[in-house]
Amino acid sequence: MIERETITREIERLGIVVIIPTYNNEKTLKRVLDGVLLYTPHVIVINDGSTDTTSTILNQYPQIEVITSTRNQGKGMALRKGIKRARDRHFQYAITIDSDGQHYPSDMLVFVDAIAKATQPVLLIGSRNMNQDAVPRKSSFGNKFSNFWFWFETGIKLTDTQSGFRAYPLAAISQQFYTRKFEFEIEIIVRAAWRGVDVQNVPVQVLYDPSERVSHFRPFKDFTRISILNTVLVFLTFFYILPRNFFRSFKKKRWSDFVKENILGSTDSPIKKALSIGLGVFMGIAPFWGFQTAITITLAVFLRLNKVLAFVFSNISFAPFIPLVIYASLLVGGMVYPSSTTFKLDGVSLDTIKSHLWQYIIGSFILASGMAILIGSFSYFFIKLYRQKAVSTP
Repeated sequence: MIERETITREIERLGIVVIIPTYNNEKTLKRVLDGVLLYTPHVIVINDGSTDTTSTILNQYPQIEVITSTRNQGKGMALRKGIKRARDRHFQYAITIDSDGQHYPSDMLVFVDAIAKATQPVLLIGSRNMNQDAVPRKSSFGNKFSNFWFWFETGIKLTDTQSGFRAYPLAAISQQFYTRKFEFEIEIIVRAAWRGVDVQNVPVQVLYDPSERVSHFRPFKDFTRISILNTVLVFLTFFYILPRNFFRSFKKKRWSDFVKENILGSTDSPIKKALSIGLGVFMGIAPFWGFQTAITITLAVFLRLNKVLAFVFSNISFAPFIPLVIYASLLVGGMVYPSSTTFKLDGVSLDTIKSHLWQYIIGSFILASGMAILIGSFSYFFIKLYRQKAVSTP
């Protein structure tokens, strides 16, 4: 067993502060504070508008820093205030622990040990045993729900994403946040993962005592806020994060490597490659200006196609060819949607403008479909022929 003095020295060396948000937890607050102070004097408590004896309890600890809100603003705001204060005091990590008594301050050893071994900034989340009898079913379900959406938004699988026992690398996480209530703890870990911060679970104990524990989670309101946040995060994942990450990784590749890996050397079947190329060509010509990359990557993910091929061929409408694509779309559209002339404004018919717009939209979709079929089919036969030749060559 590591001595407390050793843990205290490590906490000091690593620049760790403990943040404790509290709201009407008079039954358990003192026990949590006493447990934390055994290991470090660096403690910031955010009294989030408590109306019980919390202030009286905190007055017994002049050695800790207390930030007091005159009214309850939510756990997210309390944590945001604590993180900001920790940064202002130039700490490197902030360990957060709930004041409801479910966590054991002695488990800070697990966080300190993981931080000391890390070679890069790491965000740690205490993983509780949610299968024990004392854990309410709604808590277990809520944790599984949160775990799924975190994986969906980041690709990282965790066993516990709702635990309030955490360690944040203060310099690596975002500087600005948007949520204020319980959903903040989802926002901060998802955005940290998007920034490339390593997010991991560490095992911690958990104590659920119905006679002491006071939960301020409002099932309907807070679940709704969390669901809305996840909806926004999923949208951002597909329309910003995935395209951004893909583009960054693609920029590192040379054209010859691209051809070898994705056209000639990929294990994907010829039909899958051809469909990926066809999707890219269609999206490159269709009138989705400004959203082509995001939509292409999203569709490629959903359809399980080759994202690299789809992305590359979606750039078929690069600058020199844009006028030709627009002109060809107008010609094709004019064949199926003839223009008409009635009212005029400064010598230009309003109906003519409307007709040309529809000609372009209709024509671009027809042209996109035709070119996607043509280039996709050509790609299929070329790739299949290349494979056959490669197999027959000794």
